[in-house]
Amino acid sequence: MQPLIDNARTFGQRPEEFAKLAEGQSPQVLFITCSDSRVVPALITGARPGELFELRTAGNIVPPYASPTPTGEAATIEYAVQVLGVSDIVVCGHSHCGAVGALVRGDDLDPVPAVRDWLAHAADKPASADPGDPAVAAAVQHHVLAQLLRLRSYPCVEKGLAEGRLRVRGWYYEVHTGTVREHRAESDTFETL
Repeated sequence: MQPLIDNARTFGQRPEEFAKLAEGQSPQVLFITCSDSRVVPALITGARPGELFELRTAGNIVPPYASPTPTGEAATIEYAVQVLGVSDIVVCGHSHCGAVGALVRGDDLDPVPAVRDWLAHAADKPASADPGDPAVAAAVQHHVLAQLLRLRSYPCVEKGLAEGRLRVRGWYYEVHTGTVREHRAESDTFETL
């Protein structure tokens, strides 16, 4: 923890670099990804402060839209699309994902009931998954596509897509190589960017 504290102490000693950030934000992308500490959206994309609006959830899950009971995830998506006017939404899954791996293996999640309930309500068991693959690559890629389908059902996303002012993208990040792959609808494959 001490290196993090040391950096935080010196971080604000360059106020001229941060002054413009006080004027507001206008990110072009909502980046939805996993809470996993190995997935760092700004590092992956090279984004500077103010360029990405981020939503991080366990397993990069986009829960089903349910307007009677709004969630923090739904509020973040709606704010990004309706208020900030992002033009792209990226759902980025990653190799070696603990959440997707637990679903594939059918792990007993009773000791972590909040995790169990989150995964149960928000994700189907990924199809065509190899429980022996530690990267759970195929399962994560399938999972990303399932989250894109859910995302498309959000009224603000559906409207933005219909009006042609919004695009959604599915990415797969390999934590062991740094490679990023994007889903290509025409071939139904994830190809290196």
